[in-house]
Amino acid sequence: MQAFNYHRPGSLMEACRLLAQYGPAARVMAGGTDLVVALREENRRLAGVSEIIDLGYLGGMNYIREEGDTISIGALTTHTDIAASPLLQKYAPLLAMAAAQVGSPQIRNRGTMGGNLANASPAADTVPAFIALEARVNLVSSQGERQVPVQDLLAGPYRTTLAAGEIITAITFKKLPPSAGSAFLKLGRRKALSIARLNIAVVIDRDAAGRVTAARIVPGAALPVASRVPPAEALLLGNMVSPELARQAGEMVGQEMVRLSGVRWSTEYKLPVIAVLTRRAILQAAGVREDE
Repeated sequence: MQAFNYHRPGSLMEACRLLAQYGPAARVMAGGTDLVVALREENRRLAGVSEIIDLGYLGGMNYIREEGDTISIGALTTHTDIAASPLLQKYAPLLAMAAAQVGSPQIRNRGTMGGNLANASPAADTVPAFIALEARVNLVSSQGERQVPVQDLLAGPYRTTLAAGEIITAITFKKLPPSAGSAFLKLGRRKALSIARLNIAVVIDRDAAGRVTAARIVPGAALPVASRVPPAEALLLGNMVSPELARQAGEMVGQEMVRLSGVRWSTEYKLPVIAVLTRRAILQAAGVREDE
C-alpha cells in the first residue's frame, strides 16, 4: 500500500489550508471508497501523493435540503441517504435510482456525492443523473467560493477542473416540475456490486398536449466523459414520444458514442446496447409503453 501522512482537519477552512499547503502532494478523502482502493493498489494516478486530508469527520456537510424550487445536497451525503430520500424520490427520482445502483450496501453507506464527482470515473452512476438535472457544484478554497455546472467539472476520465486547493462542498439543482419524467438505467456484468458497462439518465418534460418541450439525454461509460447528446435531444423536441421516435434517438446516441470514442473491441456489443437502453429510458421517462 502506498505510504501517506493522515490529516483530520477540524473545519473546512483548516482542510482548505492543508490542501493549499501541500498542493499536488495532497488528496482529499470523503468516504474513501475509491481513494483507499487506489492507495492500496498504488495506482499511478496517485504518484507523488503523500498527504491524505480526511473530510469524513467534518460536520454540516451531510444533508439534503429543499430551498424553494432548489434541492441542495451536502458533499458528504452518502449514496444510501440519496437513494432513500423521499424529497429526491419526488423531485429527482433518476438521482435516487442512480444512487441505489452504486456498488454494494457497504459502499453506498460510505461513498459520498462529493467523492463520486471528484473521482470523475467515466462509469460513475450518479454523474449522468446530475448532468441531466443540470446540477451545479459549490467549490470552496482558501481563495473564496465559486459554483460551476457538473458538466464543466469533468475534464476527462478521472480528471476534473478543480483548481488547486478547491474542495466540493455541495451540489444544487432545480426540482423537476410535475410535468417532467425521468429515468436511469444501467447495464453491468451482474445485477449487484457492478461497475457500469453502460448507463443512461434521461429527463423529459412535455406540454399539456404531450409534446416534448425539454429533453436531456446523458449516457455514461459510453463517452470519454458523461455528457448530453444534443442531436438525440433535438429529435424529441416538439414531438410526441413514441417507440419509433425513441428508437431513432437511441441510434443517434450510439452514433455519437462511436464518433467521440472511436471503434473499440467493445463497440460491437455496446452500440446496440446503448441504443436499447436509451430507447427504454426515453419511454420510461415519458410514461410510454413499448407496445404503444
